Order: sequence, then C-alpha cells, then structure tokens
Amino acid sequence: MAEVHIIGQIVGASGFPQNSLFCKWGLQAGCAWKLLSGLKDGQTQVDNPVIKDMAYWSHPIDVHYATKGLQGWPKLYVQVWHQDSFGRNDLYGYGFCHIPSSPGTHEIQCVTWRPLGTWQEQLSQMFVGGGPQLKHSDLIYTGADRYRLQTVAMGKVHLQLSIILRNFDQAGAADGFWIATNLQSDHPEP
Repeated sequence: MAEVHIIGQIVGASGFPQNSLFCKWGLQAGCAWKLLSGLKDGQTQVDNPVIKDMAYWSHPIDVHYATKGLQGWPKLYVQVWHQDSFGRNDLYGYGFCHIPSSPGTHEIQCVTWRPLGTWQEQLSQMFVGGGPQLKHSDLIYTGADRYRLQTVAMGKVHLQLSIILRNFDQAGAADGFWIATNLQSDHPEP
C-alpha cells in the first residue's frame, strides 16, 4: 500500500479582530485511507501575543497514513476560537485546506470564515458574545450544504507541512497513480 507521512506544524494565525486565540484542528480522509500513527485531531494552546500582529502556536502535526487509492486525499480542517479575559470562548472562524499531494515542504495559508447569522444574532454577538456555530463540523470540509450559508471572511491560519510519499510507484496502476498525484505538483518527478 502507498503511504503518506505528514510532518509539520500549525504555526499560528493572523488577521483576526482580536488576539488571545486557540485552534481546534482535525484531519479528514476517505474510506480507503488508514491512519497508521499519529493523532488525527487536537487543540493548540491559547496565545495572547504582546505584539498584536500574529498569534503563534507552533503546534506539531505528525501523521502517517496508508492508502489503497487517491480518492479521499486528506484535508486539514480548523476552528479558530477567541478566549476573553473571563475565560469564555467564542468561535472566530472555520477553514480547511487540502494536504499537498507533492513531496517536500509547503507553506500553506488556510483562510477562515464564520457564519453571519441574522441581524438579531449579530447584535447579540456584539454585546453578549457567542454567535452562530455549525451543528455538524463536517460542513467545514464538504461542500454539501455550505453554499447555503451566509458567511463573513475572517483571518488566516498559517501551516508548515512536509510531505513524504512512499510506495506510490508500487500501488495499483503505478504510472497512473503517480502521474495523478503529481499533476498539480510544484516539483517535477525526479
């Protein structure tokens, strides 16, 4: 079976209205993918930076998958939260990005959004906090009903990921499998 090893970190976040942020994250892969080692979800610490440009988490990711096919290539989804001075947590954004399919080190910026809600919910959010949230987190990375949501753009989550591919030349239709993997690659096949 072909294997994908994802090693890297969630560096931090920028562009959000306030600081004191943390991130809940997870990996989603298709049914042909098997998690060999590592955690497929987690949460960073809260960072309240003195310099207000960016919250830094430097949260490690080290995941090893085996697969029988390309369908369901892994995606990383994030939820960015703000913690106020009273310890209350408010959702600041959802986002997802595809794990790169080419080997090497990649710098990724994952854009985020949050549900807008009705004008009553927006007014309540301004004075009380909180706000609308998704009932099912799979809407973050599937396009099923997401197009019906009214959303507002939020900040970006910065990632550094290194991808190692193994046994892709021996998997199934070897040439077709490898070519399909590298169609969108920035790096040509060695």
